[in-house]
Amino acid sequence: MKRLRKVKILATLGPASSEEDMIQKLHEAGADLFRINMSHASHDLMRTLIERIRKVEKRCGRPIGILADLQGPKLRVGKFADGALELVPGQTFTLDKNEKPGDASRVHLPHPEIFEAVEAGHRLLIDDGRLQLRAEKSDGDKIVCTVVSGTKISDRKGVSLPDTTLGVGALTDKDRADLEAVLATDDVDWLALSFIQRPEDLADVRKVARSRVGLMAKIEKPQAIERIDEIIELSDALMVARGDLGVEMPIESVPGLQKQLTRACRKAGKPVVVATQMLESMISAPVPTRAEVSDVATAVFEGADAVMLSAESAAGDYPVEAVSTMASIARKVERDPNYTSIVHAQRSQPEATGADAISLAARQIAETLKLSAIVCYTSSGTTGMRASRERPQVPIIALSPVIQTARRLSVVWGLHCVVTEDARDLDDMVDRACRIAFREEFGKPGDRLIISAGVPLGTPGATNMLRIAYIGSDGMTGI
Repeated sequence: MKRLRKVKILATLGPASSEEDMIQKLHEAGADLFRINMSHASHDLMRTLIERIRKVEKRCGRPIGILADLQGPKLRVGKFADGALELVPGQTFTLDKNEKPGDASRVHLPHPEIFEAVEAGHRLLIDDGRLQLRAEKSDGDKIVCTVVSGTKISDRKGVSLPDTTLGVGALTDKDRADLEAVLATDDVDWLALSFIQRPEDLADVRKVARSRVGLMAKIEKPQAIERIDEIIELSDALMVARGDLGVEMPIESVPGLQKQLTRACRKAGKPVVVATQMLESMISAPVPTRAEVSDVATAVFEGADAVMLSAESAAGDYPVEAVSTMASIARKVERDPNYTSIVHAQRSQPEATGADAISLAARQIAETLKLSAIVCYTSSGTTGMRASRERPQVPIIALSPVIQTARRLSVVWGLHCVVTEDARDLDDMVDRACRIAFREEFGKPGDRLIISAGVPLGTPGATNMLRIAYIGSDGMTGI
């Protein structure tokens, strides 16, 4: 299945898209990998969804990535005697450890770590920022606040703390149980970590997960922005989670942060996913708003590796239409006369490594000679990601003998992944590349392509060779 675009689409599965036939429809419409939201999925449902995705993968003959998204430390207030109440800006309102139902003056906050960390002047945002409180004092048992804006508060609404660094890790007890279940399947490719605050949060998970899954850090807190370089270095990919990021930071700063994070990841050669409310109106409408189309286009123009659908594909009325619309927008943007110049203007200098130098040379040769494709052999996925980092104008075919590598690369910009056994020798390497490029419709007899690989063959991380080859009349090597 050849995609006519380079940006990838990550679709969330949910009540509207959990059946096998719908998963196949989403894949055929353009979804390259699927997200399982562990905030809502039980372990049994997770295993069922994985099984259904793998059946679709086998039927379609294309590697499909799976991302499990951990809930993270979701903070909520307790319950009220009347379920909800109205507050008045300027009044005093207290959060405390008393488990009795709340009233107009106080409510239970079942999170001891907040009492230990909040200081006078810190903001507490309730219900996605609809209610804003300012801490006046905290004695370890209660936080006395002033209502700054908003009026309504009700049972179990979420609490955000943009000014406070909590002394807890990114994993709750639920997350640890979910992580164990994810790793036990041995069939999930990416793990998304919610509410990352510091690089240590990633290091803690890495000790447990090791290299069995790629770690994707979700950036949604100002504390993460402050240490973003370290977080990028320790992660395998980033997600710009604009929903919570727009709650915890001034909403007008989110577009600029999206660009900064996208460019930082491109420079580091790490995949970046732009997520949240991209086609929000398509939850209940068959077409998006013009502003949403522009939003998706902006992420594509910036060179993001992937764009994500959340409720649009998980619980909306038009999941297939949402995927096909996103794919259509991406194809149109990538054909825009300005696209190439915008993407290439952000190109970074390669690092002083053999793999980077080879990837740069492959891109320059392919574009100068107008070759049909770049074919790279990659066992660990590093060579494929380095080829993608160059954002070449020609297609990239990533050949890997490791199915897990091909699935993980499904989130990476421009990579068309094919699972194939390692080449036996140099002749087989070239023949195999030409044959697959012909079969996958990236070249026809007489076309040329460039192949990158490592000698000795099959040695991970040893990319050190380039070869230009013709596709022969039978799809094999020509002259």
